[in-house]
Amino acid sequence: MRIISGELGGRQFEAPPGEGTRPLLDRVRTALFDWLGAKVDDARVLDLYAGSGSQGLEALSRGASRALFVERGAPALATLKRNVVGLGLEERARIVRGDALAERNWSEPGAVAAPWTIAFCDPPFVVYEDPAERKKLLAALEVLLERHMEPGGIVALHAPDRAGEMLRLRAARSSELRAYGSSCLVYLEAGATIGDGSHG
Repeated sequence: MRIISGELGGRQFEAPPGEGTRPLLDRVRTALFDWLGAKVDDARVLDLYAGSGSQGLEALSRGASRALFVERGAPALATLKRNVVGLGLEERARIVRGDALAERNWSEPGAVAAPWTIAFCDPPFVVYEDPAERKKLLAALEVLLERHMEPGGIVALHAPDRAGEMLRLRAARSSELRAYGSSCLVYLEAGATIGDGSHG
């Protein structure tokens, strides 16, 4: 895997071993950051279900000021730590081992909580297929949007291409879904409300 653009453009980093993680394809990551554009400049970034850290690392390369990575899986966590060190990003990156949907993990350890500019959320697709897990995801996203994002902040959600059928998105400000083959990116602006599509 590689950093696509920015100060670290072209630098290689590791993908976690095994089938447990599913890093964004370069073309999807390119589309994501093209959409975010200048919003990445000096951004504070939260990377949930971080895996290799590909999204947060790309953001740091493109000028984000800070990134907090949340990951629970031991193999992915070890890879993530190696990637941060290998790319020389220890000063701007922090890693939390734990549940990506737990609100307590969305603040830098020992730091005063501050709102995020951008949050990436890339859960295993099985989370969307299981109604109970999907409900937990949506509840966590509501809390994230309402309490932890700065005004106009963006949550970028990577989802199966059927996300439009599984999620009901009611945006107070804006939301957008863009499909890329078998997956899609859903952009939620802070102030949006979301619900489970199984209820209407």
